Amino acid sequence: MAYPETMKGDGRITDTVKKIVTDDFFSAIEITSVNDEAEREKVSSLLESGGMTIGFGAQPIILSKKANLNSFDTEERQFAINLVKEAIDQAYEVNASKLGLLSGPKPAKNEDQALQILANSLKELCQYAKSKGDIVLSLETFDDETDKKCLIGSNRLAVEVAKEVRKIDPTFGLMLDLSHLPMQRETSKEALTIARDYMNHAHIGNCYIKDPSDPAFGDQHPRFGYPGSENDVEELAEYLRILLEIGYIGEGSSNVVAFEVKPLGNESSDVIIAQSKRTLIEAWNRLKVAVY
Repeated sequence: MAYPETMKGDGRITDTVKKIVTDDFFSAIEITSVNDEAEREKVSSLLESGGMTIGFGAQPIILSKKANLNSFDTEERQFAINLVKEAIDQAYEVNASKLGLLSGPKPAKNEDQALQILANSLKELCQYAKSKGDIVLSLETFDDETDKKCLIGSNRLAVEVAKEVRKIDPTFGLMLDLSHLPMQRETSKEALTIARDYMNHAHIGNCYIKDPSDPAFGDQHPRFGYPGSENDVEELAEYLRILLEIGYIGEGSSNVVAFEVKPLGNESSDVIIAQSKRTLIEAWNRLKVAVY
């Protein structure tokens, strides 16, 4: 997301990965597909030597192919499952410990049926992933009416699905993103409390939802504090406070909190990353004052 030119899996991905690996601010990184096998081997070697915790995002793959894990059409659903299985294979190639994915679109009717289909798809994917190793799957919750218009959606619905999937894979969990909460019409307190027992990954970012004509509108992950946007230092500090409260972060925890930010227009990726780090430091310092 921070280097959108690489999101389709092409280009000199090693160069952008190296920028994160050589920055000791970060101990984890999330990547997506790397189409060229030789480039993929370079990325894998770089990540291994850097000692990074690695996450693999299947979300860009699913979205770019318009794949739907909760499709009522059997062939469409199987296409989506096979696509994610390929992503799992590649995640293992780069030694990722977690893979993120998302539901398909919210249907106009028969939502309960779609939820069951989604749970069945996720169970199959968990079984496939565990047949090859110990990678953990994480279902990210998105908006259900603003931009991506996903079935999941509501974090309460996500928990229902997670309960069902955990019957066959207790490691399965949910990924919550600060940037999605305003579009989900949920506060940090509401969303994180609902998902606390199922959450296994956290994203921090921003969104803009005031004017559909703005280039940042929807799920574009603009920089923190983008004019008219929803999240800045105060909102990030509150999100971190609740993460502490529910025990997701804190002493002894190795859970990941990952930036998901994207440059807009002529903005520089490196500048946006630096601005994000400054925002996090300010939010954390404000939180420490409040806590201690």
